[in-house]
Amino acid sequence: MTQAVTVAIAQPAFLPWIGWMDLADQVDLLIILDSVPFSKQSWQQRNRLRTRDGLSYVTVPVRTSGRLGQRIDDVEIASPAFVEKLIRKVAQNYTHARHFEPFFSEFSAVVRRASAATKLVDLNCGLIEWLIERLGINTRRVRSSELGVEGKRGELVARLCEHVGAKNYISPAGAEDYLIEDRSEFDARDVSVTLQVYEHPVYRQCFEPFMPHASALDLLLNAGESALAILRSGRRPGRELPRADAGGIHV
Repeated sequence: MTQAVTVAIAQPAFLPWIGWMDLADQVDLLIILDSVPFSKQSWQQRNRLRTRDGLSYVTVPVRTSGRLGQRIDDVEIASPAFVEKLIRKVAQNYTHARHFEPFFSEFSAVVRRASAATKLVDLNCGLIEWLIERLGINTRRVRSSELGVEGKRGELVARLCEHVGAKNYISPAGAEDYLIEDRSEFDARDVSVTLQVYEHPVYRQCFEPFMPHASALDLLLNAGESALAILRSGRRPGRELPRADAGGIHV
């Protein structure tokens, strides 16, 4: 693998929101973090669609009984019937979206194909790949399970950066606290850390008023070829990762 100057690392969310896509859009390489423990009822298995009644969760049923601590790449889809229910829900709520026709048949085919292996990670990554391509994002992608790198929290992230030759790491802002605690792992590898800053843009949805934080599918079906420009309009300059002084205060 050729070296990547700037990297982002993100868990394989199910139908991720546009902030996830913005992270992918501003790096040379996106590492999809599928080699860590699965979190039940997290974004790994659910996300939101805009419906007449507001934002509505769609959750992928998965097998968890007796599998505590299983890795994301081991999680199995519990019910194949979920696939057709998802397709029907998208059709019911987006049939009047301006760009429904060009994309819905593709979306349905991707869902059916990506879920055939019965693994959650294959479904999620199949949808991510399709969304990235249709949005026009050209970032290279690789799954962490393919890299053979081990560790926990910031140590794992820093080791992944080192493994692919990254000098800059862009992180979701929600990881700030543990990255500060584990900053030495990045300093030791001469990797700079920047926190993503994203302000959700407003665009025309099927229903009013506008509601942010739906899946990126919502943006694609409503905005079509304008989706990438709208997505990028929410990007703000990133924040440098603060340091913690001896008392644990961020400085």
